[in-house]
Amino acid sequence: MGSPEQIWVLMSRCLSGEASVEEQQALATALESQPALMQQYEMMSRLWNINPSDQHPINEESKINRILQLSAVEDALQHGNINLREQGYRPRRLRKRLKHMAIAAIIALPILWLGTLQKEKITTTASTSREIIVQNGSRTRTILPDGSTVFLNAGSKISYDKNFNGPLREVVLLGEGFFDVVKDPQHPFIVHAGGINIRVLGTSFNVKSYPNDRIFETTLIHGLVQITSANDKKQQAIYLHPNQKFIASYFDASDDNNEEGSDENEKASNLDNKSFAIKILDSTVKETERIETAWVYNRLEFRGENFEALAKKLERWYNISIRFEDDAVKKLQFNGSLEKETVEQAFTALQTAAAFNFTIKGHEIFIKTFK
Repeated sequence: MGSPEQIWVLMSRCLSGEASVEEQQALATALESQPALMQQYEMMSRLWNINPSDQHPINEESKINRILQLSAVEDALQHGNINLREQGYRPRRLRKRLKHMAIAAIIALPILWLGTLQKEKITTTASTSREIIVQNGSRTRTILPDGSTVFLNAGSKISYDKNFNGPLREVVLLGEGFFDVVKDPQHPFIVHAGGINIRVLGTSFNVKSYPNDRIFETTLIHGLVQITSANDKKQQAIYLHPNQKFIASYFDASDDNNEEGSDENEKASNLDNKSFAIKILDSTVKETERIETAWVYNRLEFRGENFEALAKKLERWYNISIRFEDDAVKKLQFNGSLEKETVEQAFTALQTAAAFNFTIKGHEIFIKTFK
């Protein structure tokens, strides 16, 4: 990895949109080697566009200064020294404060790169592969070696060749992920999940494939993706266009002999032309408001789901275990959204929609029919 000064130059060029493909890949390599540095860069990228209309960085030095300024803001935000919303900060006032914090940032930046806490577990499974595991109750964002961005939902795992040196950029997903892929026609990007291959060139899309769920979903936001079966080479490829969602059921609803915990490859063998559908989404709904990608914006959305299905989402979202004490309560249906609610607040809110009793014992929630 280059010197701190070289890293700052790469950051400034990537944030300002002036970096070449080689520079983007160089930064991605540096970020991959230091996860704490990656999180630092992600926070800076969110702060970079604060009122950009009157920002005129004319050289690398001024851009690097802004990197250092943003680092100071990130440090203050993490330690609770600044609450922009509560204190009524405006971009002009924020920039004045940034100038006073720049000197401290020069000292703090290397420390922050090493000291930022990570919610995901990053492991090296072989000399050329890497895994990122997100535990229940957490969500994270990571940058792949090619510069593509991946958001991972709770209880998810992604593995990939850390160098991406081959003709294909391939990742294996278990759980749910939102991908924003850097366009590179010479190196197609492929996501392997739930016995299905999703091939793209450059696009953004969501994939949901939890091993204990009966449903596989791919929602396309931008671009074009090709969907094929990993096992059935004769199956015709399916193409998704923006605002379309591919939904596949691993088992027929009438098949009571199958268990949800079956092997992933076994589930894939049950896919046929009758088990999937393509849903057209409302294109007028803002990307930030879509139910399929609400989790990326830290919201848990549910529409008409019974309690048994919703429980799986709640367990991953809050890192809890839900125990139903009777079958009748499993059939209750809910519509709603959770964002900043605690576990107790969430279940109290659900009680306003349907009558049931719940008891919290540590990380376990016991639910039964209201009597």
